[in-house]
Amino acid sequence: MKYFTKEWYDEMQVSGFLVFPETKEEWEGNQTWQRTEGQDPHQIHRRDLADKREDLLKFLPEAFHPYIYDGTINSAYPTLELREMTAKWEADYEARVDALLDDYSRHYEATKEFLPPGMLQLTEKSLHDCIVKSVERPSDDVLVLYLDCSGGFHYFKDIKVTFTGVKEVVIPENMTDAWWLYNEIYLNGDLFELHVLFDMPMAEVTIVSRDVQIEELE
Repeated sequence: MKYFTKEWYDEMQVSGFLVFPETKEEWEGNQTWQRTEGQDPHQIHRRDLADKREDLLKFLPEAFHPYIYDGTINSAYPTLELREMTAKWEADYEARVDALLDDYSRHYEATKEFLPPGMLQLTEKSLHDCIVKSVERPSDDVLVLYLDCSGGFHYFKDIKVTFTGVKEVVIPENMTDAWWLYNEIYLNGDLFELHVLFDMPMAEVTIVSRDVQIEELE
């Protein structure tokens, strides 16, 4: 997978983590609301930081590290220094994301005339946020995914995605309840190569096949 990788997604979550309240009043209001809901703000901050600590240290410059180590990156109202560093990092991050999306868009536009109709349908009628119900392999050259798209962006019902002429599959053993996040497509000789990033479990799936058919289920 060249674009929408687990590492790309992890950095996106770091960007989402660096969202600060606009005012001190808003910060204090959030703390008060959590307490009225029977929650401990400090415990929430510690838990959220523990979940993202490794990625924060990986993707953020060293100037951020003291805030990560002492916990103030999310447990105190942000200093002006932290805000300015974050604004600069976010601007750079957004520029890199825009460049990546533009690059993949150019790749796809140059490729799509060679793709089978089913692959165009899969790509252009988004499966983002569809959930895997089951995965079947009725034969060596066929792979079937049953997806719940009720919370997705297009079908809003269950669908059956059948890959035929399958030459290669890289997929975890148990994908039930995994969320389809992002996909990208490449030509591979006279076949196509689909890469899909899933969450829960986080997985980079590869399917090399000759064709794909999408069937809406009642």
